[in-house]
Amino acid sequence: MCGIIGYIGRKPVERVLLTGLHRLEYRGYDSAGVATLNGSGGIHVRRVVGRVRDLERHLQQDPVPGTLGIAHTRWATHGRPSEINAHPHLDASGRLALVHNGIIENHDTIRTFLEGQGITFRSETDTEALVQLIGFLYEQTGDLVESVRRALRDVDGTYGIALLCRDAPETLIAARRGSPLLVGIGEDEYLVSSDGSAIIEHTSQVVYLQDGEIAVLGPAGLTITTTDAVPVEAEVSELEMTLEQIELAGFEHHMLKEIYEQPETLRDTMRGRIDAREGRVKLGGLVTCEREIARARRLLLAGCGTAWHAALVGEYLFEELARVPTEVEYASELRYRNPIIDEGTLALVISQSGETADTLAALREMKTKGATVLGVVNVVGSTIARETDAGVYLRVGPEIGVASTKAFTAQIAVLAMLAVDMGRRRHLSPWQTAEVLAELEAIPEKVEQALKLDEQVQDLARQLVDRDNWLYLGRGVNYPVALEGALKLKEISYIHAEGLPAAEMKHGPIALIDKGMPVVVVAPRDHMHDKIVSNIEEIRSRQGRVIAVTTEGDTRLRGLADAVLEVPATLPILSPLVTTIPLQLLAYHCARLRGHDVDKPRNLAKSVTVE
Repeated sequence: MCGIIGYIGRKPVERVLLTGLHRLEYRGYDSAGVATLNGSGGIHVRRVVGRVRDLERHLQQDPVPGTLGIAHTRWATHGRPSEINAHPHLDASGRLALVHNGIIENHDTIRTFLEGQGITFRSETDTEALVQLIGFLYEQTGDLVESVRRALRDVDGTYGIALLCRDAPETLIAARRGSPLLVGIGEDEYLVSSDGSAIIEHTSQVVYLQDGEIAVLGPAGLTITTTDAVPVEAEVSELEMTLEQIELAGFEHHMLKEIYEQPETLRDTMRGRIDAREGRVKLGGLVTCEREIARARRLLLAGCGTAWHAALVGEYLFEELARVPTEVEYASELRYRNPIIDEGTLALVISQSGETADTLAALREMKTKGATVLGVVNVVGSTIARETDAGVYLRVGPEIGVASTKAFTAQIAVLAMLAVDMGRRRHLSPWQTAEVLAELEAIPEKVEQALKLDEQVQDLARQLVDRDNWLYLGRGVNYPVALEGALKLKEISYIHAEGLPAAEMKHGPIALIDKGMPVVVVAPRDHMHDKIVSNIEEIRSRQGRVIAVTTEGDTRLRGLADAVLEVPATLPILSPLVTTIPLQLLAYHCARLRGHDVDKPRNLAKSVTVE
């Protein structure tokens, strides 16, 4: 991983590749590079450690010609960030250049074999093993596409690749297994990318490559076959995004823009899916699994990171509204366990990108065990969307900031709608159903009100930004909100933060609290309010600095906390949709005040497509 862009057509390729790389920067990376082919004159490679802007400056001094090329942003998996480890990689003959997302698990075996054949490796990467293998087979067969096929049959692991060859100056080859890749179809041009955002300004017509497929692009058009040379008919789809959605639109950062988009994205998530008057939820993507949903006796939810936090909120939603026993698992742990999947188990996997490797593996494990698996994803046409039995799209548009915000609230909204639907089939009365749905419909306006805390949060961030250790506490359905708030602060400000259930504070973490330590307490007025007030008193007695997120009009906390962030009242079970907003803003402003790259935090990638 992390980002791939390739082009073949009539336009000068350097500008197309650089623009595409800029669009892919949000995915996270540590180095970047391009390779172009200008007729039969040889391959031109430029690579740098650092940002795409550094590559752009290098190309201003040393440009690359041609109308065919590939480019990459790398997030290190094998080998430290360095120019020699950056992509694209060449084979020993210098005739082939390749960019690769994923991991070649048997690269050591391939490297040992090829070194035995006299081939010298230049980098520490697993990717070089693949391009050297293709080059070795090409020397033997003289058939480029067949050499790619044979090499891909020999490798273990995951890949999304784009490859060009000096001997085929009008051909671009792409292939995937386990790492997303799509082909864009323009006017007298083709593009290859790991992400639609890199090609949307050129075309919205795309073909999503499936696992085990190889695409050959050139004057003869687009040809797709499997690694076993079986022809595949290309299925053209429309990209579900616009260029405007991925622009900053006047905001300083994508993350801030996406925080402010949440009232509208929540409306989009719920539009046409809720009928509060009739007390009905209509989730069209689940129609084929209505029987399994109605008969479910147990729910098993899986996700990673922010999606796991949304699943934890879902556990409260399903158990309270649907009265269905619910378990939540880290997808990365579930994939290596032997989960109990009995009759009546319904599984849900949650992923913004729809490509998260651990979540995809957990999905496949649960399907192997016989579970019906539903997906909650944002990216249309993603692997998880295709492999689940049914699912619901978030409809929030592209999320560019690495730290997820609008996808998190949309995931909660989708889980709430599904919980209400399941509850209505079981025990919820019409008036109870209508009450919850009416509150869900009112949430976007309440999020708008919560966003008005921005100025107050900025002032608070200025006061606290120099503190290096924070605690986040919550109870019940707001415990996952505390986890998510702490994660956001860690992700983009690099401040150490720990989220935990408020009652657990006294079982060890209270030892951390000293004078001035920021403790963020998510404390809306609900049936546990008195209990969390007691926790606040315990923090105050140890001179911790309490920042309380509570319900409008909570005069009790105004006299106890050092700072109070009041959000609109809603049903307690839906409160995470509003209590999370000031925590997102707090993380954003702390990161900005510390001078960090908010949208591209260090060491992180937007779509984690490797283990």
